[in-house]
Amino acid sequence: MKEEAKLVPLSLPVDASRRERQGFARLCTQLASTPVGAEAVGDHERWMKAAKINNLYDQPLFAAAAHVAIDLVDQGWTVRVDRSEAVFTPPSVHGDRKVEKARIRRQEHLRRDEQLRKSSVRRFVEGMERTHQHGDRLVSVFNLMRDGRELADAFQRAGASADVIKPYIQIVDSSTCELTGFKLHDIWRYFRHTWSNAYATVPGRSMPILVRDAATEFHAVIGLAAISSPVVQIAERDHWMGWETDQFLEQLQAEPTADIAGWLVQRIEGQQSEIYVDDLLRDGILQPTDLAAPTPEVFARLRADADRHRQRHHQASTIRAVRNIDREAWVERAETDLFRSKRSSALAEALEIASLLGGYLSPPTIEGLTKAFSDPKARSQMRRVVRRARGERVGTVIADLTVCGAVAPYSALAAGKLVGALAVSPQVLCAYREKYARPSEIASAMAGRPILREPRLSFVGTTSLYGTGSSQYNRLFWPADVMGGESDIRMGFHELGRSRSFGTSHFSDETVDALVRVSTLRGSLVRVNSLFGEGVSPRLRKVRVGLAALGWPANELLKHGRERILYGVPLVENVRDYSLGVDQEPRYLLNPELTEADAKVSEWWLERWCRRRATQEHVLESMRSHRLVRPVEHGARVPLPVGEGMAAPGEEMFPISN
Repeated sequence: MKEEAKLVPLSLPVDASRRERQGFARLCTQLASTPVGAEAVGDHERWMKAAKINNLYDQPLFAAAAHVAIDLVDQGWTVRVDRSEAVFTPPSVHGDRKVEKARIRRQEHLRRDEQLRKSSVRRFVEGMERTHQHGDRLVSVFNLMRDGRELADAFQRAGASADVIKPYIQIVDSSTCELTGFKLHDIWRYFRHTWSNAYATVPGRSMPILVRDAATEFHAVIGLAAISSPVVQIAERDHWMGWETDQFLEQLQAEPTADIAGWLVQRIEGQQSEIYVDDLLRDGILQPTDLAAPTPEVFARLRADADRHRQRHHQASTIRAVRNIDREAWVERAETDLFRSKRSSALAEALEIASLLGGYLSPPTIEGLTKAFSDPKARSQMRRVVRRARGERVGTVIADLTVCGAVAPYSALAAGKLVGALAVSPQVLCAYREKYARPSEIASAMAGRPILREPRLSFVGTTSLYGTGSSQYNRLFWPADVMGGESDIRMGFHELGRSRSFGTSHFSDETVDALVRVSTLRGSLVRVNSLFGEGVSPRLRKVRVGLAALGWPANELLKHGRERILYGVPLVENVRDYSLGVDQEPRYLLNPELTEADAKVSEWWLERWCRRRATQEHVLESMRSHRLVRPVEHGARVPLPVGEGMAAPGEEMFPISN
């Protein structure tokens, strides 16, 4: 059974030349004859030759359209060519779990294998696999893998005792592994390349984590994780947490409190006080009296100033100079066009909120809050306050588990569940807090001075790789006392809903570059400079702007068709109020200072998940298939593509083992 797919007609803009239109029609005709799932679709050069297309650089409009079309078919879209346009149909979500998983796995492997074919990536992988001298030993990344035969035999001998596997957490920083001489981040990166999807850096905060096995000589890698900046808006997550704007206001209107009224006042005053205004006063955009008694004319001047500097930021050629500003030169950063536009816009909003809502909350009382709800303008300003509070704190008290999983042979023992639990353990929360207890770059650039944001996490979200079938997060709950909490409280991964299959992972780098070029040449007013503070997901904005330059429906083409299950781990009891900042202190469900939590979590995992599996013959056989002998056949080895001019790794890189 399949869901009905929406048809998406695509054609070149009206100002495209006849030559470009004919070339696009030939390409789409070629693509229309391609069987779904064909292996060679992603070879852009091959398709250009088949459609007799030359000199793409001189046809940027056509080039962008052609690359997008090839990527869509590459991901399972089908094409039907009419006389005037090509009609694209996205792949349907299949009702059969195995078929659907295979479809998504193929989509992910296409981008991953494209990355693994890059010479720089191959050099990195081959360098990790080549032996090097460390102390008096020759070592390679293979020493960080555990032979599955040895692990299976150890379980059969010891009966799944705690000595067979000894997991511990290692936070990845700039240091070097003492046992192998590899940089910790290189170890993490190597094993990340074994994932089904392509490796990509995450903008904003990111803290990679290794889980290693002290029961082996070189402390083999069990799995890896990464705690990163979250997706800003996820409706299912926000509703589950109770801090979705309208949901929160409905609850507040039903049960108004003086504490919330005081919080609103604090937010209004804080928003205004954290905006640098010296240059606005100097340039005559503001008068000193405007801050105390703003008028609609003041709001209009500030918004006009924001628009003016936003255009200058997108169109000026000063990006290199901006990048060279010292990280802590907050006033200099504040006065860049980017942050001038953000400050003027934010100040206009802050002053307008204060003028329309502040009167009801001076002093902050339940009565005043109740009256504010009866005024549509005041209620509208409350929405803005809540939205800004959520936007400010979503990136500081919430994080996403963007990488989480185990490598072979540990994966056969459900070690992904171990990694998931350890990724939200006290040791990780403490390391995250210490790493990010520093001035916020965006807030400090807005204020022209160092501004600290709350680094204590309240919630960690993640997604499954597949939207159907089993997930490593299914039934992943543990008693809170494992992490120092109360024994009658259960912690773990709650299912929140399903993602909306939206993003850019189905577009190749070649396509993104072509879209950026066409948007620039067609005079787009929006220029994506990939500067921190410019906005979330530069790649997404680049693709969206490029598709707009083609006149194509971005919302439809950005649907990658890979629905995933959303999960969340609440870490505090007061998840809504602490996350918004209503409560100043988190009421943790665990003990964030418990130093031995990783050992307790490991004991829980061994008892709950590992021991039972270690007695099953099919699990033992699965582990034994991962061998560290020539030729190395091991699931923790990066699967470099071979063929198409790609040579297999040399035998001299293999470890010598019996």
